[in-house]
Amino acid sequence: MRVVVMGCGRVGASLAGQLQDAGHEVAIIDRDETAFRRLPEGFTGKTVKGVGFDQDVLRRAGIADADAFAAVSSGDNSNIISARVARETFNVPKVVARIYDAKRAAVYERLGIPTVATVPWTTDRFLSALGGSDTGAVAWTEPSGQVAIVQLAFHESWVGTSVALIQEHTGSRISFVNRLGKPLLPGPKSVLQQDDQVFVASLIDKLDKVRAVAAAPAPETD
Repeated sequence: MRVVVMGCGRVGASLAGQLQDAGHEVAIIDRDETAFRRLPEGFTGKTVKGVGFDQDVLRRAGIADADAFAAVSSGDNSNIISARVARETFNVPKVVARIYDAKRAAVYERLGIPTVATVPWTTDRFLSALGGSDTGAVAWTEPSGQVAIVQLAFHESWVGTSVALIQEHTGSRISFVNRLGKPLLPGPKSVLQQDDQVFVASLIDKLDKVRAVAAAPAPETD
C-alpha cells in the first residue's frame, strides 16, 4: 500500500517505521521539520514539511495515489479536518484519525472514519485499521478506549474447551468465532474447534493477561 501519515510524534514515527517494515510505501507530514528526527533509523519514506490538512501539502505527500491515510498529530481539530479532506476530497479508501475527545471519536466512528484513543496500543490499532495487523492486534475499540475486541490466539490444548470455561479463565468475553469462513455467535456451551478464529472483548488494561492465559496450556478439568 501507499500510506500517508500526518504527524511525526512518537506514534506517527513508530507507525511510519512499522508500515515501512511491513513493505508499504510511506510518506509522513509534520509542520516541524525537526520532528522527522523521531523516525527510526533506516526510514527511507518521504518526509513533507507542512500543515497536514493543506491540500497542496497532501498532494506533495502523494495523497492522490494513496491507499490509506492516518492522522496522528497532537490536535483533534487537525486530525479531524485532515481525515475528512483525505476521505472526501481525495477519496482515500482507508482513513483513520487519532482523537483525544471520546465524544468526538464517537461521532466520527458513526461517519465511517475509524478513530483511535490515546492509549498504549495506539500503533496496533492504526495498523489494524489500515489493514496491516497480525493476529493479536486490536481490531476494534469503543470510543473511550477502555474496551477492545481482538483476535486471540489459543494454545492447541484449548480445542474442545467450552466457551464458558474459556471466558472464566481468560476474563474476556468471546464476541464471535470465524469457523471455516463463517461467523458464529457461540453460546456458553459451545466448544472451541480446531482452526477457529476467535475474537474476544476485553478491558484494555487486561489484554496482556488475556493473551498470556490463552497462549498457555488449558487448565485440566475433571
